Amino acid sequence: QVQLVESGGGLVQAGGSLRLSCAVSGSAFSVYAMAWFRQAPGKEREFVRSISWSGSSAYYADSVKDRFTISRDNAKNTVYLQINSLKPEDTAVYYCAASISTSGFYDYWGQGTQVTVSS
Repeated sequence: QVQLVESGGGLVQAGGSLRLSCAVSGSAFSVYAMAWFRQAPGKEREFVRSISWSGSSAYYADSVKDRFTISRDNAKNTVYLQINSLKPEDTAVYYCAASISTSGFYDYWGQGTQVTVSS
């Protein structure tokens, strides 16, 4: 089993930056890929970025590719989401997810961390 815990969210002014963290524990060796999703109030959950756990492959949604950067630190079993030039539209709950296969489905999810961007 894999456990995920997000942190780093909060209230920030538009134009600012945040770095979200996702700590991975449990059977971390079985993780194939990690991803970040977000869900704004009244909207569907949206894929943001993903990265392979053991390799260097990374995937992203076109809408956020210029301002969002995903990275990982295997020694710390942690993945990060750097968000720059925050906009009010970025306000959402951000979720970390882990996949243990190449199916494209994510098997484990964190509780989420709230990001609120004010004007």
